[in-house]
Amino acid sequence: MHLTDQEALFFLALMILGAYINIPLWRRPTLVINVGGGLVPIVLTGYIMSRVGTQREWSRAIVATVITAVSIYAAGRLLPAEPGTMILDPTYLYAVIGGTVAYLSGRSRRGAFIGGMLGVILSDIAHFVRLLVLKLPGRTVIGGAGAYDTVILSGMLAVALAEIVGETREKLAGGSREEAFEHRLRGIEINNDTKDGKEGDWRE
Repeated sequence: MHLTDQEALFFLALMILGAYINIPLWRRPTLVINVGGGLVPIVLTGYIMSRVGTQREWSRAIVATVITAVSIYAAGRLLPAEPGTMILDPTYLYAVIGGTVAYLSGRSRRGAFIGGMLGVILSDIAHFVRLLVLKLPGRTVIGGAGAYDTVILSGMLAVALAEIVGETREKLAGGSREEAFEHRLRGIEINNDTKDGKEGDWRE
């Protein structure tokens, strides 16, 4: 995703430290954003998107975000309301859903990461808008669990899937594009050396 080690550690530190800070955004219904689990991921994805090279990758990231948000919001409406009745803790269950959908729709590492993170945040915002429009009581916390929130777990899972599946596909295809290019270059060099050797023998 073109993050240096220093940048990755910097954002990780912000997520951990920001986990203890909540910023209220709306009173009724309540909307709160956690700095470590919500605000920092938004800044991070914005930073990564600013370095996206092509319009196609931009489009993939946006599509992945929307599809992931719709999937998580739909899962939240269809799954049991009581966490104790779910097969997994909601934090991990929605992270699995978000990460998987983000990878399938984003495909690239950056697209999957952006879709996984922003998709969860967008689904939280959609939930808040529903409460606001229907005038229902409730509380929406974006990134409420800090560095272990669904937002971050979803993004990390999406990247992990992109990495694992991408590496597997490259190995099954006989190596990465860079390796294939190197093999072709070596083949050309060998052929040139062979030709030069033959020409040298003929001249002698």
